[in-house]
Parts: sequence; structure tokens; C-alpha cells
Amino acid sequence: MTTQALNSSAVDKSMARTKVLFLVLIAIGLVAPFAIYPVFLMKVLCFALFACAFNLMLGYGGLLSFGHAAFLATGGYITGHTVMEWGVTPEVGILIGTVCSAAMGFVFGKLAIRRQGIYFAMITLALAQLVFFLYVQAPFTGGENGLQGIPRGELLGFISLEDNLPMYYFVFAIFIFGFALIHRTIHSPFGQILKAIRENEPRAISLGYDVDKYKLVAFVISAGLAGLAGSTKSLVFQLSSLTDAHWHMSGEVILMTLLGGVGTIFGPVVGAATVVTLQNYLSQGPLASWVPVILGLIFVVCVLLFRSGIVGEIQKFMKKNFS
Repeated sequence: MTTQALNSSAVDKSMARTKVLFLVLIAIGLVAPFAIYPVFLMKVLCFALFACAFNLMLGYGGLLSFGHAAFLATGGYITGHTVMEWGVTPEVGILIGTVCSAAMGFVFGKLAIRRQGIYFAMITLALAQLVFFLYVQAPFTGGENGLQGIPRGELLGFISLEDNLPMYYFVFAIFIFGFALIHRTIHSPFGQILKAIRENEPRAISLGYDVDKYKLVAFVISAGLAGLAGSTKSLVFQLSSLTDAHWHMSGEVILMTLLGGVGTIFGPVVGAATVVTLQNYLSQGPLASWVPVILGLIFVVCVLLFRSGIVGEIQKFMKKNFS
């Protein structure tokens, strides 16, 4: 059997395992709210989608953005404002918030993608800080008080989302949509070219690819999905605040992605679930004031000892012992 055939067989097996695992996780997600508090699960799903969106940029595009909090906050603020002031249904509010975040991603991308490495990261951070200070003073954000009491409303005009259970399944459906879109993107010809740019950009340019165009499209998709996560989160907690726009949030999503495994499809989900769980339980005990320190130590240990992240290390172990 040729090397090409062996590689094709390995890829097919990997895809089959991913699909099976995906179906198992969907089944678990459908029954999870009957065993675990739905609001906690919804928070995990929102941050998991946020981390997956960021991973599309870093793990598959090789672009480290320090400004993704701006897209999360924009989605939340726009959705909250349209639902409260315009009286639109939640799905329309989420759509508007997502589109606005994607549009902001286009502007950010146009300004940043011509630079690489630390310069790209610093440009995105600077732009995100501009957005943060804009939201501090903008009248539609509520300033330091944020938008409070955002109504969940009725899905499609007749399904009430005020109860946590229907709201959970709505959030779960949004997460599945976002996750499936990311999975399709990275396994499409576009995704393969994006990986080629990450591995060797000069070679991709020599092959005739417009690398700036591919990176811009990836940036817009990532920003839109981050906005989708923020829009959904604002409805779940009926609140949109400056916390989502702060640079700490950009650092937090980096931690989630690195902890779970950069460049793995399920890594950001695991990382987000781990970080949110730690924050939830530690904040209720005597270590509440030490949560940032503990998360920082976890980040350092992960970078020094487990550079592939939780899922990445598991994949290495499986490949080594069972392939």
C-alpha cells in the first residue's frame, strides 16, 4: 500500500473517530441539564464557543489575537440593546450582534493582518482597548453599570426562554451550529490553505495564494463566532458588562485554548469547561481572592510541561499506544 493511501486511511479513521465523539457529546449535552445546573452549563457552552472561535485563529491560522474580547462584548452589547430598546426577538438580536462583531472583525483584520507575530498581537490589543474605552462612555452600553435586565424573550415569537431548560437547549443548538461551522471550515479546502499559510507563509505566497485574503476571512469568521458567543451569553445572564470587553477576557480565552489544546477541535471545549469549573468552585470557597493567581499558575504549568494541552496530550498518548 502506498504512503498516500496509508495517509488517506489514517485521515478517514480520524474523521470517523471525531464524528463518533461528536455524536456522543451531543447525546451527553441533551441529558446534561437534568443532572447539572443549566445556567452553569450554558456558561460553559458560551465560553467554549468563544474559545473555539479563538482557536480557529491561533490553532489553524497561526495568528495570536489579544483583542477577541472586543468581539465578545460587541455581540453582547448589540444584542442586549436591540432586545431591550427595539423589542426584537432573541434570535434576531443574536443575529444582529453576530453581524456587528463580524463587521468589527473585518475592520480589525484589515488593519492587523499585514503584520505578523507580536506586532499583530499588539495591534489587536490596541484596537480592543480603544473599543473598551468607547464602551465605557457610549450611552447604549450603560457605562460601568452595563446593560442589566436584558429580557430573554420568546424564540420565534412563541417559545418562552424565561425558563432555564428551554434556554439551555437554545444555547446548546447555537453551540452545535458554531462548532459544526468551525469543523467544516478547518476540513475544507479553505482550511487546508489556512494551515499551509500557518506552516509556511512564504511558500503559500509562492504558490499564488493571496494569504492576506485568507487570513482576513478567517479573522472575520472567528470574530463573528466570538460575537455569537457574546450575544448568547448576554441573554443567558440577562447582563452585558465591561468585563467582557476588558483585556483580561482576551487573556482568559488564550488560557482556555492553551489548556485544552491549541489546534485541536475539542481542545478549546475542554479548556473552557476546565477554567469555568475552576472559577465557579474556587470563587465559593476561601480561595476566592486567589482565583487569578491559581489560573496563572495553571497557565505557567501548562506552557512548561503540557504544551499540547489536555486534548493534545491525550491524542499523543493514543497515537503512541494504540496506532
